[in-house]
Amino acid sequence: MTTSPRILARSEAILKSWKTLNWASAFSAFIYPALGLALLVTMIVLGLALEGLTLHWWYAPIALAVTAFTIFMCNMGIGPLHRIWQHRAGEIKWPAQVFAMFNCILAMQGSLRDWVNYHSQHHRFADKPGDPHNPFESKRWAWVGWILWRDEKDLERPMPMWLKENKVVLFGDKFHITLSLILHFAVPAVIYAIVALSGGSLILTALLHASVIIGRAIQFHATTLGVNVFGHMKTPLWFDYFLALLTGGEALHDHHHDHPRSALHLPKNGFWNRVVDYNGTFLLVLRRLGLAKNLEIAPQFA
Repeated sequence: MTTSPRILARSEAILKSWKTLNWASAFSAFIYPALGLALLVTMIVLGLALEGLTLHWWYAPIALAVTAFTIFMCNMGIGPLHRIWQHRAGEIKWPAQVFAMFNCILAMQGSLRDWVNYHSQHHRFADKPGDPHNPFESKRWAWVGWILWRDEKDLERPMPMWLKENKVVLFGDKFHITLSLILHFAVPAVIYAIVALSGGSLILTALLHASVIIGRAIQFHATTLGVNVFGHMKTPLWFDYFLALLTGGEALHDHHHDHPRSALHLPKNGFWNRVVDYNGTFLLVLRRLGLAKNLEIAPQFA
C-alpha cells in the first residue's frame, strides 16, 4: 500500500531569512506606509513649530476624505481584479479594464499574474496544506508572511490561460513596476513642483500625499487581514461589515468559496447591501453604463 507524500504547510516549506525576503513586498506592506506616517507626523510638527507654516483646522477633514477616497479607489481595482479577472464573474470592456488596472497599481498589488496564480492556489487548497495563506497554520503568515517570503516556483508560473489574450492585463502585468514608480513617485513630484511654482500650500500638499499613502496601507492590510485571516474565522457581524467597508465587500467571505463566481457578495436589493458591498455595486453600475456584461450572481444574492 502506497501513501501519497505529505504536502508541507507553506509557512513551513518556504525558507524565511533576510536573504530570501521579498523587498518589494516589504516596501509595499511596511516601509512605504511608515514613510507616509512619518511624512504626516513631520508636517504636523513643522506646522505647529514654525511660524511660516500654517495648519488650518479644515486640513483635517480634507485629509480624512482623501484617505477614505484612496481606500475606495484601491478597491475599484481589487474588486474587478478579484471578481472579474480572477473568478470570471462576468466581462468588463477596455475602458473599465484600464480604470481597474490603474487602481490595482494604486493599491500596489504587484504582478497581476502572480496575484491570480496565488489566489487560484488558495481556492484549490483552501485552509489546507498548500494554501499560500492558511490562517490555521499561522495568522501572521496568512496576514503578511506569504507576501514577504515567496517560493521562486510560485513566481515562475505563467499567466493563467483565461487572461493570456487580455491586452490590458498583460500590459499592467509587464509594466507594473514602471507604472508603480510613475504613479507613486513621479506624479507626486510633479504635483509638488506645480504647487511650489504656483505659490500653493506645500504643507497641505504633503498632508494629502501622506493621506493617500496611509489610505493605501489601510486598504492593503484590511484586505490581507480581512480576507486571508478573519474571512476564514467566525467573527461578529459588526466586525465583518467594518472590514467590508475597508475592502469594498471583499472581506464578506462566508459564501465566497461556495460561490466564487458571484459578482456580488451581498444580496442585490437593499440600500446598505449596495453600500457595504460597493465593489459589487461598481460592477452593477458598469453594467448599466454598458461597460460590463454577463455578470453572474449567486442565487442567494440575486
